[in-house]
Amino acid sequence: MQNLLVHFTHRQHPDQPLRPGVQRIVRHASGSVRLSSDAVGNLLLAQFCLDDRGLWLQVANGIRGIHVNGRPVRRMAMLRAGDAVYADGVEMVIQGECEALAQAPARNDDGSDEQRLLRGLGGQHHGRSFTLDRPRLVGSSPEADIVIDDPAFAAQHARLELHGDRVLLRDLGAGESTRVNGVAVRHCWLQAGDQLVFDTQHRFVLEVPHDSRVRIVSEDEDDLLDLPTPVTAPAKPRRVRRWPWLLASALLLAAVISGLLWFGAR
Repeated sequence: MQNLLVHFTHRQHPDQPLRPGVQRIVRHASGSVRLSSDAVGNLLLAQFCLDDRGLWLQVANGIRGIHVNGRPVRRMAMLRAGDAVYADGVEMVIQGECEALAQAPARNDDGSDEQRLLRGLGGQHHGRSFTLDRPRLVGSSPEADIVIDDPAFAAQHARLELHGDRVLLRDLGAGESTRVNGVAVRHCWLQAGDQLVFDTQHRFVLEVPHDSRVRIVSEDEDDLLDLPTPVTAPAKPRRVRRWPWLLASALLLAAVISGLLWFGAR
């Protein structure tokens, strides 16, 4: 289990580590949103739950306006490093580990037998996948492999290169405007499951098919929204239809009484 931090985007509070167990997101009596181990005297908005399965966000009953990466969450969501949680006007980014480099190594076009994919999680490339069997240029240029359609975005922002069995994110002069697992980086070695964010809204995850460490989901599955704990409803008792028997009994009783009255009158 990697080390995770909660980073308040606007630095309302210092970064706080996420430890196994439950950490609550509350609105303090002063109006500020913070993490707290105790909800007494505070309004509980949601809570982080970290266990061997991973990191989960649970929304308190009756609370609305909780978002993950811009999408509303009503009950529960599974999180990964790099996700942005928005609660009551405050944005918290889940920061994880990444192998950042001060200087990128020389370019190496040696590939790997194992396929690697970059899959879109948000932005204009949501649901699309890009193989990394060759270098992929990210930028606003029409010649880029992954085009970010924004005039303010660099024409050549970064390049993804395969070095043996490792993937390198190489900065092409855009500075630390790319985040990997919630951490601003320039050059970085990527691992399966790492989340990349370009320009705050274009999200991708690095996947290695058939890698047991990464949970692969289909394009039409929303892995961030509404993952409620399965509840098995109790079986309803079988209803017995009694009215036909009651009707038959009533008719039989009426026939007996009529017979008695008939023979009694004679």
